[in-house]
Amino acid sequence: MKVMKFGGTSVGKPHRMHEVANLITKDSERKIVVLSAVSGTTNSLVEIGNFLAAGNKGAAKEKIEALEAQYQAFIKELVTTPEALQKAGDVLREHFEFLTIILRISYNEALNKDILAQGELLSTKLFSIYLGEKGIDHALLPALDFMSIDANDEPQVETIREKLSAILTQHGSKKLFITQGYICRNAKGEVDNLKRGGSDYSASLIAAAVSASVCEIWTDISGMHNNDPRIVNKTIPIDQLSFDEAA
Repeated sequence: MKVMKFGGTSVGKPHRMHEVANLITKDSERKIVVLSAVSGTTNSLVEIGNFLAAGNKGAAKEKIEALEAQYQAFIKELVTTPEALQKAGDVLREHFEFLTIILRISYNEALNKDILAQGELLSTKLFSIYLGEKGIDHALLPALDFMSIDANDEPQVETIREKLSAILTQHGSKKLFITQGYICRNAKGEVDNLKRGGSDYSASLIAAAVSASVCEIWTDISGMHNNDPRIVNKTIPIDQLSFDEAA
C-alpha cells in the first residue's frame, strides 16, 4: 500500500487535477490518495469565519458568493460530460447551501471548524467525479469516518488504524482510494481539523495506520529550498540537508 498526498496548488486548477489523476494511475499498486483543499479555498473559508465572528454577515455572504463563482468556473474545466457536470453541480449546491445557511446561525468555534472542512470535502468529491468520468475505478473514503483526535488534540492512532482497516476491508480488492487531508473528528464527535499543514499530518497518520510501503508528499518544486517559493522570488534549492534540519 502506498500513500500519496497532493497539496492545494497540486489540485488548484482543473488541469492540475487531471495531472494528479495521471500520476496516481501510472501503476497498479494499491494506494490511498490524500488531497488538500483547492489552492486559496482555505484562506477564503478562514475569511468567511472571521467575518461571521465579527458579525459582518454581509461581507461573509459576498465572500461565499465569490467562492461559489470560482468553483462554478472550475467544474466547467474539470469535467465535460453532462452527467459529470450534473454531479459536480450537485456537490457545489450541497456545500454552498450549507455555507449560506450558516449566515442565519449564531457563530461559534465548532461552526467555524465545519466551515473550514468544506475545502477538503469539495476537492475530494470533485476529483472523485472526474475519476468517475474517466472510468477510473476508485472509492472515496470520508476522513471523518476514521480520522480522530482526543481531548488533548492528539491523534487517536490506534482508533484510526482500527477504523481505517475495517473500512478498507469492506472494499475488498479495490486498489485506489481518495480521502481528505486536514479534517477529522474531535473527542466530542464534532468536525475538527489537524491545523494548518494538517494534510501532510493526515497522510503520515494514514501511512502508519496501513503500514504503507511509502508515504509520498507531492509538491510543486523539487527538493528543499531556502525559503517559501510562494512568498519569496528566486529561492535556491538546498543541495544537502541533515535529517534534523529537515525535521
